[in-house]
Amino acid sequence: MAEGSTTNKFKLLNDPIYGFIAIPTERIFDLIEHPYFQRLRRIGQLGLSSLVYPGAYHTRFHHALGAMHLMQRAVAILQSKGHAITLQEAESVQIAILLHDIGHGPFSHALEHTLVKGVSHEALSTLLMERLNTEMKGALTEALAIFHNQHPKIFLHQLISSQLDMDRLDYLRRDAFYTGVVEGAINSERLLSMLNVADGELVLDSKGISSIEKFLVSRSLMYWQVYMHKAVLSAEYMLVQVLRRAHEYVQSGKTLFGGDELQRFLKERPTMADFKDRPEVLEAFTRLDDADILGAMKQWTRCEDPVLRELSDRLLNRRLFKIKFLPEALSVTQRHALEAKIQEAFGYTAEESRHFVLEGTASNATYKSDKEEIKILKKNGSVVPLSEASEILPLSVYSHTITRPFVCWPKGIAWID
Repeated sequence: MAEGSTTNKFKLLNDPIYGFIAIPTERIFDLIEHPYFQRLRRIGQLGLSSLVYPGAYHTRFHHALGAMHLMQRAVAILQSKGHAITLQEAESVQIAILLHDIGHGPFSHALEHTLVKGVSHEALSTLLMERLNTEMKGALTEALAIFHNQHPKIFLHQLISSQLDMDRLDYLRRDAFYTGVVEGAINSERLLSMLNVADGELVLDSKGISSIEKFLVSRSLMYWQVYMHKAVLSAEYMLVQVLRRAHEYVQSGKTLFGGDELQRFLKERPTMADFKDRPEVLEAFTRLDDADILGAMKQWTRCEDPVLRELSDRLLNRRLFKIKFLPEALSVTQRHALEAKIQEAFGYTAEESRHFVLEGTASNATYKSDKEEIKILKKNGSVVPLSEASEILPLSVYSHTITRPFVCWPKGIAWID
């Protein structure tokens, strides 16, 4: 404990996935206590998936702590295999994974490019980590270097961002637990025990091939059963449309209920330059969370605008749009036909009806071997990519991407024949 400190900063948190999670250092304790991190308690991990899986109401706060715990285990295992990781590096890599999602906005990925214009949560995480580094007088400099793959020990960055990073190991196991999708459960401890380093990069001992193959299958199942579930897609695209309509409404000069921060983002939709050059914009973002959107939508159900009123009411009361996967993207003719039916059925204008036909594309690759492959360390010391070492999964698994266009529209409107 630091001299003069009166707070016991060693804490144990009881996690339903791993049991006790230790907060290992005073600096990490201070970061967890910071308002930027505490905000993650109010950011749902799975967007609107709880409308399908009622238990899926866990938060980015849960996930970040879980990923930090797995990082502690990974560091300990690599150290036990003779790989040099200093105490400072161990703390820095845990800080980097702890803060990797700190830039997520309300409802996580669902609204990533809606409230802000062309700014990813990774970019915002970087800005917030830099601000925290300034507050802490440079204490996060090494964590930032690891986060950006600018540290000489490449494997430390790969523990944060790779095909087998601590982020994925936690969210797959955690999301499977809270949704109850047992097919997605992975044996994270087995995978951790197989981690190793060869030629300065993260590898997996060959004994772990079957575990990594199960991990890939579980990941694919989670994508189609949870992350790309049809009802989840419908709900999330409806939420995006709610915010788009709210933005249009405010841009037209009208007043819409919302907190100060939400009002700012509806009026301005800041760009990356705004976040970098105007500190007050980033600060306003750190006060936005799921509650701002939900509280506003409750009021928007009484808005004079029929589109915003109807979309908000439908989403809050789970009257979700029907969704249909298509062999190819919706044609202009099909879209106009659907809009005409909606216009006739609900009495909307042509302009209003377009907000009730939502198009998107669901895409997933089980494993992207064209990028950074998982590497397997064989008993003879050679290192080979997983796509060559695997003897169970077909090669198509390592290169095939499934892409499915879809369209959502109100139930009760027949599809165009």
